[in-house]
Amino acid sequence: MYKKQQQILVMGLGYIGLPTASLLATKGHKVLGVDISIDVVDTINSGNIHIVEPDLDILVRSAVNSGNLRASITPDVADTFILAVPTPFRKVGGNPRAPDISYVEAATHSIAPYLREGNLVILESTSPVGTTERIAEILAELRPDLVPSIPIHKTSSSVYLAHCPERVLPGHIIRELVDNDRIIGGINRASAAKAQELYSSFCNGTTFITDSRTAELAKLVENSFRDVNIAFANELSLICDRLGINVWELLELANKHPRVNILQPGPGVGGHCIAVDPWFIVSAAPEESRLIRLAREVNDSKPNWVVEKIRAKAERFKNPVIGCLGLAFKANIDDLRESPALEITRMLIRENIGLVMSCEPNISEDFREFPIYPLADVLTEADVVVVLVDHDEFKQIDREILKEKVVIDTRGIWR
Repeated sequence: MYKKQQQILVMGLGYIGLPTASLLATKGHKVLGVDISIDVVDTINSGNIHIVEPDLDILVRSAVNSGNLRASITPDVADTFILAVPTPFRKVGGNPRAPDISYVEAATHSIAPYLREGNLVILESTSPVGTTERIAEILAELRPDLVPSIPIHKTSSSVYLAHCPERVLPGHIIRELVDNDRIIGGINRASAAKAQELYSSFCNGTTFITDSRTAELAKLVENSFRDVNIAFANELSLICDRLGINVWELLELANKHPRVNILQPGPGVGGHCIAVDPWFIVSAAPEESRLIRLAREVNDSKPNWVVEKIRAKAERFKNPVIGCLGLAFKANIDDLRESPALEITRMLIRENIGLVMSCEPNISEDFREFPIYPLADVLTEADVVVVLVDHDEFKQIDREILKEKVVIDTRGIWR
């Protein structure tokens, strides 16, 4: 039977693991968060956070002060184990973007000695199809005493295993963890049912039960759908630039059709999900995923197009100063993963197109790759001002300050 108060272990205390661990702790569960970084562990145990996410600092402080949340670099026994570790891609043979599930495999090895009969293991990480089954295989190898329960498709379990992919938007993670519907994919019905019981303790959204492979693909499909839509918008931005048409006005008018909902173009697509997940589908079914691959190629090529636009404008000046506004992959967060804004800034510096002054109000002083400047200094010194991220701070800039400057707005904040 489901116990209202559980001992829960969360592997990985990043953008998904830490909010999930904190939320579970505030719901009365005893939560141990595990991370490989001692700095992250110490920060959380002091009631502070190491990432930028609205209201997360309050949630973590409350969870730690209640005694229900603590962090460690080593696992321990628990009732439920949640894996929320990275799933990037890596080069394998001729495929430069093959899925990398090594973090999931390492996390599985870490928790295996602590598993007991009746435990629940949940994979939250967005993963290629078959990853949950791979966890089952590893556990069968490492814990032969539990092997009767591990094989897939058995109707009963002594260790339960499910994939419950996160579906949250950075900047709104806390609310969406609670309110969004969730997909629960078990390696068998008993596992799905047990995971569903846990999520019902904190999730107000509807939970839908399926098998683990369908749940894995569903998350990839959700992000691939958005990627294809953004690629359409990005391609339209190139067409509009060629034809001298304001793409923002065009999309606003087109979206007035009751069955049209085109997303917004930008300098590319970033973040761990949309910029990565479609490649998992392409790797699994390369011959069948032609549209998904093409959309990825369109979005991946957009930063190069932006750099060429900047280069053309910078050539007007003898010693151009280029102000890059934003490095994160989306507005009002500090997440730099797969960020096109960061890629563009790196390209400008590497190709020595001019003196690059970058402003990113959301990242900490720990960033050392290149200098970060105050917004006022960038606006004073820059000849070319490039909006790469639509942070709120940038939307409030007085347009009079920009009258004598060349402005390239890739986010449409000044339409």
